[in-house]
Amino acid sequence: MEASFSRRKLVTPAELKDLNARSNLWGAGQMASHLGAILFAGYLHSLALGTGWMWLTGFGLGVLLNFLYAAQHELSHATVFSTRKVNEVFGRLIGFTMIFPRDYDQVMHFAHHTYTQNWEKDGELVREPYTLTTYLLWMSGITYWRNRVFGVIRRSRGIIIEPFIRAEEEGKVIRESRIHILFYILIVGISVMFHSWAAMAFWIIPMLLTKPVHQLQNTIEHLGLSHEDNILENTRSTRTNALMRWLCWQMPYHTAHHVFPSVPFWKLRILNAKIEAQAGTVHRMGWIEFQIEVIKCLVAKDESRWPQNEVWVVPVAGGRVRVLAE
Repeated sequence: MEASFSRRKLVTPAELKDLNARSNLWGAGQMASHLGAILFAGYLHSLALGTGWMWLTGFGLGVLLNFLYAAQHELSHATVFSTRKVNEVFGRLIGFTMIFPRDYDQVMHFAHHTYTQNWEKDGELVREPYTLTTYLLWMSGITYWRNRVFGVIRRSRGIIIEPFIRAEEEGKVIRESRIHILFYILIVGISVMFHSWAAMAFWIIPMLLTKPVHQLQNTIEHLGLSHEDNILENTRSTRTNALMRWLCWQMPYHTAHHVFPSVPFWKLRILNAKIEAQAGTVHRMGWIEFQIEVIKCLVAKDESRWPQNEVWVVPVAGGRVRVLAE
C-alpha cells in the first residue's frame, strides 16, 4: 500500500537500513524467554492440578500460549531470526500450536498490510461490521475459535472462500490444512490410547479459556479508526507497560510496525520515537480504556453506522465520541 503520507519524511534511507538489520541474538532471546515462561507455567500447572490453584496456573499458561501468536506474526515477517528458513520452521510449529496454519496466516496477514482497513481486500477485515453482540462474542473467543477450527477443516476439504487467497496460493494452503488435521487426529488418537488428558489440560483448555485476554490486543489495533489509505489514521498503538510489550513482542508499537513492517520487533520502540518526532503523536489507547469506549459506541449504534473515513473511538482525554445524527 502506498499510503497518503510519505514514509521518506519519517526516517532516512540510512536509518531504515540500520533499523531493518536482523539479529539472531535478540530473536533467540525473545523466543527463549517466551517459551521458557510457558514451560515454567506448565510445570507450575502440573503441580497445581486437582487443587484450586490450577485456575491461576492455567490462566497464566493460557495467556502465554495465546500471545505466542505475536511470535508467529513476527516469524511470518521473517524479522525474528536472520535466517529465513529458521523463521519458517518456528512459524510452522507455533502455527500448529495456535491452530492457525502458518501459510494461511501469512497470506491473510500480508493482505492486511497491503490493504489495511479496506473492507474488500484487508485479510483481517473480511467480516460483517460489528454489532454489540457480535463484538462481545468475538471478544469472548467463541466466534474466534469457531472460525479458526472450522476454517482449517473447510480448507483441508479443498474449499477456499477467502477473497485474499490467490489461485496460485490455494494449493499450499489446502495442503498445509490437511497436514494440520492429520497431526491433530494423531494427537487425539494417542491421547485416547494412553487415556491421557495432557493435551487438554496443558494446551487446549487453557488456550481456549484465556483468549479474551489476547483479544484485548487484537481488537485495539484498527477498530474505530479511519478506513482511509493513511496508516497514521487507520492504525492504533497501545499504551501499556514493559511486561505486556514483552508478551506482545513489542506489537503495542503497532503504528510503527505498519509504517515499516520490515523492521524487527525489538527496534519498534526506536522507530516509533522517530515517527512521532516527525509526524506527531500516533493514535494510542490503553486496553481497558479502549474496550470501554468501543462498547459505548456499539451500544449507541452498530459499526456500519459510524463514519468510515473518521476516527470514532478516541481516548476519553481526547473528548468523548459524538453520536452522529441519524
